[in-house]
Amino acid sequence: MSLPPGFLDELRTRTSLSQVVGRKVIWDTRKSNQAKGDMWAPCPFHQEKTASFHVDDRKGFYYCFGCHAKGDAIGFVRETENVGFMEAVEILAREAGMPMPERDPRAQEKADHRTELAQVTEAALGWFRLQLKTAAGGDARDYLARRGLDEAALDQFEIGYAPGAQNAAFQAMTDKGIGAEKVVAADIARQPDDGRAPYDAFRDRIIFPIRDARGRCIGFGGRAMAADAQAKYLNSRETDLFDKGRALYNHGPAREAAGKGQPLIVAEGYMDVIALVRAGFEATVAPLGTAITEDQLRLLWRMADEPVIALDGDTAGLRAAMRLIDLAMPMLEAGKSLRFALMPEGQDPDDLLRAKGPQAMRDLIEGAQPMVQLLWRRETDGKSFDSPERRAALDKTLRQAISKIQDPSLKRHYGEAINDLRWQLFKGNRKPANRGGFKPKAEAAPAASTRASALAAGSLSDADLRAALILATLCQYPSLIDQFEPDLDRLAPSHPDQARLAAHLLHSTARDAVVLLAELDDANLRQTLENLRALGHVRIAPFLRADGDPDKAALCLAEEFAKLAARRGIAYELSEALEDLETTEEDTHLSWRLNHAVQTRHRADHPTPPETADQGEDRAALSAHLRSLIDGRAWEKKKG
Repeated sequence: MSLPPGFLDELRTRTSLSQVVGRKVIWDTRKSNQAKGDMWAPCPFHQEKTASFHVDDRKGFYYCFGCHAKGDAIGFVRETENVGFMEAVEILAREAGMPMPERDPRAQEKADHRTELAQVTEAALGWFRLQLKTAAGGDARDYLARRGLDEAALDQFEIGYAPGAQNAAFQAMTDKGIGAEKVVAADIARQPDDGRAPYDAFRDRIIFPIRDARGRCIGFGGRAMAADAQAKYLNSRETDLFDKGRALYNHGPAREAAGKGQPLIVAEGYMDVIALVRAGFEATVAPLGTAITEDQLRLLWRMADEPVIALDGDTAGLRAAMRLIDLAMPMLEAGKSLRFALMPEGQDPDDLLRAKGPQAMRDLIEGAQPMVQLLWRRETDGKSFDSPERRAALDKTLRQAISKIQDPSLKRHYGEAINDLRWQLFKGNRKPANRGGFKPKAEAAPAASTRASALAAGSLSDADLRAALILATLCQYPSLIDQFEPDLDRLAPSHPDQARLAAHLLHSTARDAVVLLAELDDANLRQTLENLRALGHVRIAPFLRADGDPDKAALCLAEEFAKLAARRGIAYELSEALEDLETTEEDTHLSWRLNHAVQTRHRADHPTPPETADQGEDRAALSAHLRSLIDGRAWEKKKG
């Protein structure tokens, strides 16, 4: 049985060799580097105690330095399972969720056809390269020289030139004995519908060969020399050999460089790739004139966990980044993401390298922004959020975007990152008693339907008591402010005096208690601090004595902030569940969510002592109250 084109390539892309091999070996964790896909183990094919069996996960090959066994995932399954080639393919395809193709008696004929097309494109490439050296290629050579490409660069990237004649390439190929139908099938020439003689697909264009991961020339990209050309860049049409949505320019060399630890960079075009590679960024690729596809994303993640997308610093570049975010979001996994290096406005990588050199590009790559930052920019740049409705719309849009992420843990971390960004945006525009985040605060006023709930009762005073202890501790140990600054920023005390004191601590640079006290005197906040210190639970804290232990103070702060963070998460769950009661007829899951929030709230407030009978009864009563609330909502819907 022969397989259709691209099937084995896609199977290898979807298969992790380290996972396949890992079922048969125990990895040497001291020698292996999982982040780089560089894995070592004792060889499964011969007896040994040392780890001489090497798996290069990114290249998809294994090799034993002891017995010299080598191969790919298919070969490994064949050897370890004692099966034939096709059975090994079926095993891996089943594990990768790929249905095996139907038996195709013409598959071998198609494979032979693709081989013949590759021979035609290789012949055409040789001819294009020769044309660049002729008098007709003079303008093209001058242009390339102005772009900084010397003879070595032209040879390295096999750059050629297609003359402006109507059918020069077609004639040259047929003169070599290649059939006209094959020249057309390889898209070296195109056949008019009216039956006239074929004409060249590329005319008066600089030619860039496109090779697949196996190194075959599968198509071409052409850059127009004429200023009035209809398309500045033109790619080969899709053929039985060339699928531009499954290929990357400079794929093979970039994969090898990425395997050696270089950052994988995705640029926009051929010249950007060439400029970056020449500047030392050898692991650089480009899509082929279109937006990045899902197949190309998989190819990128096969080479590196976090490819850096280097886009032009213009409106089109930003739009491309935003489209890519939407494409990538459902495909994200833990450890698999994208980062974005946005060029200065009006520049592409080639421009930046010419103006400021490789170090400027290196700095940009090292400072590349994570996807969550670009998502935030898309939803907030140039927009005003001066009303509750606009802020609610922002929350809804961000939730919808994050909901596309399949991994629950990753989705949660995105929510936390968005929450932090939202705080930074709104913290200066809110009154202290009304600070909020992406997740609603526990201090927010509860809904009327839950006002009688034990979960809402007393939450405000409890939060204020915790805030009092936190603020008093930070005033005595201001050196801890830097460590807990993000948590302090989220504190949002409901009491105005406490809020003013928290704001002062956030903006103060004083890290000495005496200096800080002087500042508080000047700001009329000293009495506020004394009032906090007079509270019973603050007064008895041992680390707030004159001989207190700063390490114990830091532990206390960490615990108190953690409890407040847990409350915020619980408040969010309750808010979401109660909101869902307005729209859903199915209440079983909502009941679980509400009861779970009650239990989690209790654990947050009482992390270590065992539950008493009274506490169990309290929670049972609260669960009953929530149950009645759900039943009431459901009855109202039925009446409506």
